[in-house]
Amino acid sequence: MEVASTTLINNYKAVRAHSLALCEPLSPEDLLPQAAIFVSPLKWHLAHTTWFFEQFILSVYHPDYKAFDDRFHFLFNSYYNTLGERIPRDQRGLITRPSIEEVYAYRAHVDAALEQLLQTEVAQAFESLIEVGLQHEQQHQELMLMDLKYLFHQNPTHPVYEEELSLVDDLQEDEQWIQMDEGLYEVGAKGEGFHFDNEHDRHKVYLNGYQISNVLVTNAAYQAFIADGGYQDHRLWHDEGWAWVQGQKVRHPLYWTQQEGRWHQYTLAGLQPLHPDVALCHISHYEAYAFAAWSGARLPTEFEWEAAADHFAWGQRWEHTSSPYVPYPGYQKPDGAVGEYNGKFMINQMVLRGASNATPPKHSRNTYRNFFHPDMRWHFSGIRLAKNING
Repeated sequence: MEVASTTLINNYKAVRAHSLALCEPLSPEDLLPQAAIFVSPLKWHLAHTTWFFEQFILSVYHPDYKAFDDRFHFLFNSYYNTLGERIPRDQRGLITRPSIEEVYAYRAHVDAALEQLLQTEVAQAFESLIEVGLQHEQQHQELMLMDLKYLFHQNPTHPVYEEELSLVDDLQEDEQWIQMDEGLYEVGAKGEGFHFDNEHDRHKVYLNGYQISNVLVTNAAYQAFIADGGYQDHRLWHDEGWAWVQGQKVRHPLYWTQQEGRWHQYTLAGLQPLHPDVALCHISHYEAYAFAAWSGARLPTEFEWEAAADHFAWGQRWEHTSSPYVPYPGYQKPDGAVGEYNGKFMINQMVLRGASNATPPKHSRNTYRNFFHPDMRWHFSGIRLAKNING
């Protein structure tokens, strides 16, 4: 038994403060709406991340803790079936009460209790859960920016969140192809530092020789794909992707629009002209696959991406791979509700690697496995191409 380290206490305070800082440029009205079933109101994010610490730590380890409001357990549980009933996901935007002031008070209540508990002797398992909670909140901080952008995009006035926070303005260098030799490579978490359970166990994979681009696909390259009829050529698409394109009438990336014959894109800094040499953003796996086919290349597997990650810069976009989200050899799903965090989603989703400009600092590593359904594109996603050595 030992008292929590000063580093952990300070990290807790910093992560929790960052969530509040993200809301400073916003009005209370901005925090409530839910623009689609797959996004959540920012008020809900603030409360849910607090509920995580209350449910998994304070209710278990703090002998004198009193819940701020017993109703919050139902309102702010996300998907933990082990922990009981919860409000349907598509109704999160209907929670006008509690008010945002009450949610802020809820956060302060939980923070005070948890910071007090951190000053006492705590078990190693407790510290591990704190770290999971902080990583979880950092994931929601990126989701807050994703969800806010999707919400603001529905507004015809093109609201500005912050004028200097486009998050999609990364110029790309001249393309070069990195050659990777065939052979055995080790992938997965090495053990030191924090890793999610889906990054284990570290294991060997055999890779054929391949090439991978040192840069991301640009807006200009994707404009060429559009101009060449890429969205009208069924030969480039998976069958599901083609059905999605036809059913949703998709003709360009999310947030792109034409005004007076010129492409623009909506950003958190408002509507801006589309820069041709900037990395493409906000496309689905279906679109990434079709573009790669059109370009005569392909998407890398997640293992090809990880093996080559030290040879190129990353962190600008979550990068699509051709790998399904499945467990690694030796993966062990944790017992209890924490086991629902990753394991139950290992079906019908595709892996993305890297990080994005919306990812909080110190929340990225080259073993990180992000995952989304192949039709999703509100996350900050882009494309890095790969090729077989023989063409």
